[in-house]
Amino acid sequence: MFRIDSAANRITRLNEVRFSDLGFRERNHLQEWIANQPDVLGEELLVIQKEFDGFDDTRERLDLLAIDKLGNLVVIENKLDDSGRDVVWQCLKYASYCSSLSKAQVADIYGRYLEKSGTTADSRQLICDFLGEEDFEDVVLNPGNDQRLIMVAAQFRKEVTSTVLWLLKHGVFIKCFKATPYQDGEALFLKMEQVIPLPEAEEFMIGISEKENEERVTERVQAARYTIRKEFWQRTLDALDKSGSNLYSNVGPSKDSWLYAGSGLSGVLYTMIINKDELRVEFSLSRNSTEDNKAMFDSLQRDRDKIEATFGEPLDWRRLDHKKASIIGFATSIAAHDKELWPEAIEWMVKNVQRLYRTFNPYIPQLRALIK
Repeated sequence: MFRIDSAANRITRLNEVRFSDLGFRERNHLQEWIANQPDVLGEELLVIQKEFDGFDDTRERLDLLAIDKLGNLVVIENKLDDSGRDVVWQCLKYASYCSSLSKAQVADIYGRYLEKSGTTADSRQLICDFLGEEDFEDVVLNPGNDQRLIMVAAQFRKEVTSTVLWLLKHGVFIKCFKATPYQDGEALFLKMEQVIPLPEAEEFMIGISEKENEERVTERVQAARYTIRKEFWQRTLDALDKSGSNLYSNVGPSKDSWLYAGSGLSGVLYTMIINKDELRVEFSLSRNSTEDNKAMFDSLQRDRDKIEATFGEPLDWRRLDHKKASIIGFATSIAAHDKELWPEAIEWMVKNVQRLYRTFNPYIPQLRALIK
């Protein structure tokens, strides 16, 4: 920090000093400064308690408890010249203790703080004024697990900053402010600087964190879905094997929503499919040549009545002129993701993929003759 001398058009470096050298103490000074000027932390905060110790079964005290403009509780932990190695652990503990506080409890905590400071104002009304609400019933305080953490110190140890960055990446809303005292003769100055996350990168980091959390959730959902599918296919293959069918004898369970077996003709497949609320079996004409697939489909469609009579029910004929493949299928509405319905679903799949095979297998020589 520098002092500007306008007359001389020069700047003079101010002396950076230590809080301890100036005789300042954490509780009597730094804490009081922040409590009375909370916007020094770069935002509007309503301090609702100092040295809060209202935790069950513990005698621990958090330095400052505040509310932000969204109604989130903000735990503020202050250190002087060194953050210490345990400050993150302290903050996390305090946040966990505060996570269960109800709206009424928060208002009561603030009320006790006002009473101790000699103020007769109503805590609920002051909270409404701060949040821009007319009625306390409309106020949302301490929602979910969105308690925030702010740490203030002159220096942060490497183990602290490393942990903070990791927590930020995992969606914990935490900030670090570096508090630096300066001296110029008898005059004293305080510089409060947000160091983690850097103010210009804060919005970006939060956005990245939310995106990464969303991706992790998606990955977990997909992993669970893949596990369920693989188990379903294994049970279906076991049931096919017990039925005496060797149609899928060389096929293993898959994480995909489909499982296919060859017909002896390349690109012509017997396919089992599980969707969210539907089971399907398909005779798929999916060779590399669109012309071959449409020719085979047209040939089979000329025998549609005979084919459906053999199968025993009407089939779903899809030439799919806008696509390379064509399919002939049969479906039912069963939610395969519901394990309680698996016996019914597997029985249906085994029965109908074998029906499909018995229906179309005699036509394979006819289809082979159409291929150019």
